[in-house]
Amino acid sequence: MKKENDSNPSEEQLDYAAQNCLIKIVHLMPHVDAHLDSMLFRNKPLNDANIPYRDLTNIETKKVSLAKLIEKLNVENSIRYQRTPEDTYCNVYAYDYCLHAKVYLPTIWWTEESLKKIEAGEDVDVIYPVTVDHIYSSAIHDWFKRWGHCFGWVKMMDLDEIQNKINTEGGVGIICAKRKEVGLSGHIVSIVPETATHKAYREDGIVVYPLQSQAGILNFNYFSEERKDWWNDELYSSFVVYYHE
Repeated sequence: MKKENDSNPSEEQLDYAAQNCLIKIVHLMPHVDAHLDSMLFRNKPLNDANIPYRDLTNIETKKVSLAKLIEKLNVENSIRYQRTPEDTYCNVYAYDYCLHAKVYLPTIWWTEESLKKIEAGEDVDVIYPVTVDHIYSSAIHDWFKRWGHCFGWVKMMDLDEIQNKINTEGGVGIICAKRKEVGLSGHIVSIVPETATHKAYREDGIVVYPLQSQAGILNFNYFSEERKDWWNDELYSSFVVYYHE
């Protein structure tokens, strides 16, 4: 995987996170006009009853339902995920994918002031953008390190191992990279189960580039070798890889 993960939370942050694993998740409220065929309300959950959720019945239903989810979200063509001259929407797609896979990935998160109040035992209401605010891919990279374990995410170091776990357990994987330049967007991508027609890229039987799905400058329902080891690009200072069963 090459690049070292060089941005780590402090011991104080890790201790704080460990003590506060009961902190509640936060979502923006759904909006009636949040749709795949619209650029409106991309920061809110999709309002479409036809978008499937991951079926947790067994391993096979998990994988089949995730494939159906990727097909339905159709990141390559859905207007919701298309780039604009100002921005790309990797975080929106990753959020939608994880939400419908029934795992938690934030699109908003508690402010540091709110977290201090929660630590002190105060009951803090969700008020956007006062007590919670948007969180983008570079900050999500740090969120995984500080808070991911509280929401079932497990840090992984081996791409072959995480692809095999996703294939055999029907779980959810994430690669998230942090930009070197503060204030600029990083990148976040889902690692997804292999299918009969879509495969990870292997050398000598070992996964080098996992099977991924992304929005960004280019949108891919599925890709592996097309973007090589994008997470080692010089734009990024660090990356993390996490798995959720």
